[in-house]
Amino acid sequence: MLKLQNISKQFDGKAVLDHINLEIKTGEIVSLLGPSGSGKTTLLHIILGLTGINHGKIIFNDTDLSNVPMKDRGFNIVFQDYALFPHLNAYENIVYGLRNRKGSVSKEELQEYIDFLELTPHLKKRISELSGGQKQRVSIARTLVMKPKILLLDEPLSALDGVIKESIKERIKSIAREFKLTTIIVTHDPEEALTMSDKILIINQGNISQFGSPQEIINQPANDFVKEFILKQLEIKRENIYNLFGEKYA
Repeated sequence: MLKLQNISKQFDGKAVLDHINLEIKTGEIVSLLGPSGSGKTTLLHIILGLTGINHGKIIFNDTDLSNVPMKDRGFNIVFQDYALFPHLNAYENIVYGLRNRKGSVSKEELQEYIDFLELTPHLKKRISELSGGQKQRVSIARTLVMKPKILLLDEPLSALDGVIKESIKERIKSIAREFKLTTIIVTHDPEEALTMSDKILIINQGNISQFGSPQEIINQPANDFVKEFILKQLEIKRENIYNLFGEKYA
């Protein structure tokens, strides 16, 4: 569905991404994982069309999007800080992007998204009255009503913790399954990537260190960086690793 072919990007002559090749299938959840400055957010912005490339191709359903503007790609992003309009209530935020796309979403479909994200009790609330988890759900709903071909999320759990974080994590997985929606997530947290994704792309200094399923990355780390980054540097929660991979990795 989505193919990145030899994607390279430089800023001020410095390579940020170097010949990235990636193929993502329809409906997959893929996390872009790596330390700060590794290039993962730049790659997300390249897919979205927010950032251009110096070399390579972006192919979506056999169409070259490399020079297609962001507004014409049909991909949508949920930003890390939610990017909600504080002067509008939750419902007005959700439907804001539909003003110039009348008829694109039926009332029934709109209500389906609202119900799926359990937002009905909060629709008339101002953004300042919402919790972090509620803001995140409003931001996701606003993106879903645009019927994106690919859903992009930039550190969607970074401002959340505890039960709310786990709830949003499960909600994102449910959205991808329910709507068969290809989902790409940027995260610096190995636990998030391992427990949310079908595939994980680990980036280090602008290069791919490994691309594979959570099981492959845990069982067969491609190099010392992957092993160190996943298992030591960021201290993955023991109970989640146990649930995924059994006692051996807990």
